[in-house]
Amino acid sequence: MRLGLSDRVLMTFIYVLLALLAFSTLYPFWNAIVISFNVGADTAKGGVTFWPRAFTWENYNIVFSDDRLLNGFVVTIARTIIGTLTALFMTALLAYGMSKSELIGRKYIMIFFIITMYFGGGLIPSFLLIRSLGMIDTFLVYIIPGMISVWNMIIFRTFFRGLPAGLEESAKIDGCGNWGTFFRIVLPLSGPVLATLGLFTAVAHWNDWFVATIYISNEKLIPVQTMLRQIINASTVTDFLSSADSGAIARIEKMQKVTSKSISMATMMVATLPIIMLYPFLQRYFVKGVMIGSLKE
Repeated sequence: MRLGLSDRVLMTFIYVLLALLAFSTLYPFWNAIVISFNVGADTAKGGVTFWPRAFTWENYNIVFSDDRLLNGFVVTIARTIIGTLTALFMTALLAYGMSKSELIGRKYIMIFFIITMYFGGGLIPSFLLIRSLGMIDTFLVYIIPGMISVWNMIIFRTFFRGLPAGLEESAKIDGCGNWGTFFRIVLPLSGPVLATLGLFTAVAHWNDWFVATIYISNEKLIPVQTMLRQIINASTVTDFLSSADSGAIARIEKMQKVTSKSISMATMMVATLPIIMLYPFLQRYFVKGVMIGSLKE
C-alpha cells in the first residue's frame, strides 16, 4: 500500500515525536552512567553529556570498598526477596478467600478493606503503632506492614474468580481440601498475575528509602536506597565516609577526584541495574498480567 504525501508527512512527524520522547526518557539515565564513570572534580566543571571526559573507576571503587554500602545492598536484597514472597503469599491467600461467594459477610469485609485504601491514620499514628508492636529498629518493619496490599488483593481476586469452576470441583472430588486446591491448582495457574504483581512489589521494596528513614536508626539495617539519599544530602563525600578508615579519606582528599555527586551516580547505577535486569525475564507475563482486573467480573 503506497502512502500519499500527507500520510508520509504525518508518519514522519510521529516518528520524530517518538524519537524525541525516547531521547528525553533515556538521556537522563545515560547521563547518570556517564557521570558515574567520570572524575568527580571534572564533572563539577560541567559539560559532561554523552561520554566521560575523564574516565575513572574510582567512583565504583569507593562504592564497593565501603562496608556500609555493601551491607546496605545485603539488607535491600534480603528485604526485597523476603518481602516480595511473603506479600505475594499472604495477599494471594486473602484474595482466594475473598473470591468465594459462600464466604459469610464477604461484602462487608470487602468494604472494610476498600476503606483502608482511601483513608489512613497518618505518619504519627503509624509510628506509634509500629513502636507499640516493637518493630522499631528491626528487620520486621520492612516486611509486616507491607504484607497485605488491598489493590493487589483485588487483582488476585479478579484472577481467581476467572478460573474455571470445574477445576476446583474436580480437585474436591479427588479429595483436595481448600489448602490443597490453593497450592496444587490455583497457584500453579496464577503465573501471569504472580509475575506481574511480584515485580511491582519487588520494585517497591527495592526502591523504598522512607521506611528506614522513619523507623531505623541501626546502621546495620539501613538499605542502600537510604544510603544513597544520605550521599545526595552530604555536602562532601568525606561527610558521608566519615566512619571509613583515615587512609581512604586522606587518599580521596589528596586525589580530589571524587565528589558526592559522582558517588551518588555510581551508587544509583549499582542499585538500579539489578532490578532492571528482572524485566526481560518477566516481560512475557506483562501483556496478560496487566490486563487482569480490566474486565468486568
